[in-house]
Amino acid sequence: MNTGSPDQIDFNFDKNNLCREESVTDLKVGSIRCLRPIKPDGADDENRMTIFVGHTQLHSPQGLVPLQCPLKATTLKQAIEEFPGAMKIALEEMVERAKQMQAQQAAQKENESRIITPGR
Repeated sequence: MNTGSPDQIDFNFDKNNLCREESVTDLKVGSIRCLRPIKPDGADDENRMTIFVGHTQLHSPQGLVPLQCPLKATTLKQAIEEFPGAMKIALEEMVERAKQMQAQQAAQKENESRIITPGR
């Protein structure tokens, strides 16, 4: 969101992109958000597809780590079947990004000079 003054922030809903949100969980592994398209009057919008998003949390030494990813599904049954594989891929991608960030930080530390030169 824009952090400008309140007059500069647009709080208008996009009436052509409304969804009703539902959440389904197994109370153990995670949850699936179902974003069902609706029209401005609240009726189902059959011209747009439902969006499914998987969510879970992983335990780490630093605390809980949220993990989410879109699910390639058109029905809840497909989303449930897609969930395990999609979460594994999302976890692998998150671990790879973390390794890349650690490598970048290590490279920056190597390039930092701890010697202070007079006149600079």
